[in-house]
Amino acid sequence: MLIDTHTHIADPEFDDDREAVIERALAADVQKMILIGTDLPSSQRAVSLAEQYPFLWAAVGLHPHEAKSLDQNLLRALEALAEHPKVVGLGETGLDYHYNHSGPEEQRRAFIEQIRLAKRMRLPLVVHTREAWEETFEILEREEVRPHAAEVGAVFHCFTGDSAIAEQAIAFGFYLSFSGIMTFPKALPLQQAAASVDLSRLLIETDAPYLAPQGYRGKRNEPAYVRVVAEKIAQLRSCPLEEIAEATAKNAERLFSLSSDE
Repeated sequence: MLIDTHTHIADPEFDDDREAVIERALAADVQKMILIGTDLPSSQRAVSLAEQYPFLWAAVGLHPHEAKSLDQNLLRALEALAEHPKVVGLGETGLDYHYNHSGPEEQRRAFIEQIRLAKRMRLPLVVHTREAWEETFEILEREEVRPHAAEVGAVFHCFTGDSAIAEQAIAFGFYLSFSGIMTFPKALPLQQAAASVDLSRLLIETDAPYLAPQGYRGKRNEPAYVRVVAEKIAQLRSCPLEEIAEATAKNAERLFSLSSDE
């Protein structure tokens, strides 16, 4: 069994063929998926879609690109949505200094508020970080995230760091989720991290419709392609695909409290 721990198939890009996308995922043995919100409307869509299938769950949050829209009304709406039984994570939240669609101060504020919300709700924290590792770790330290990561859980989604950053993240108690990026031929530091991190901390994802893996680049990504990520990790670690599938599925079920008998 494979689990796609981060996908956006509730988004409008999949409105025309969502059922077929889900069927292809199931045919590829992707038996569970977590739908991710990036703002309030997408979070609501994720929850609504998760309600319709026993093998779908949702995480709700405000992406750093959308941080400028944060206010108390939005926070209250996210908190209310996070009480839904199908919600298993808070995020994606974090820092993204590549595009700066929201300013750094706006991103920091939204990140901190969502860390605190995850603590209050006792939900795993789903973190997006791009070109902001040092500041991300500084905020995690100041907000005392280590106990929450240990007791409830936290993950760096679409991990893009090297082995040294991976070690630092795991020391904070985080899981690391690898996407199609690590299948790219030039992603050597990322591949080294995927080959060396403790298997008990490793997750896989697509981030569909983004970041299609090697062999599908230029196409819309979808959950079925998470198998390519698992295959690449198995190759790097010189182990059977089944070992990676089993370990990452168990890790996902543990982190997000996904019942294994759905």
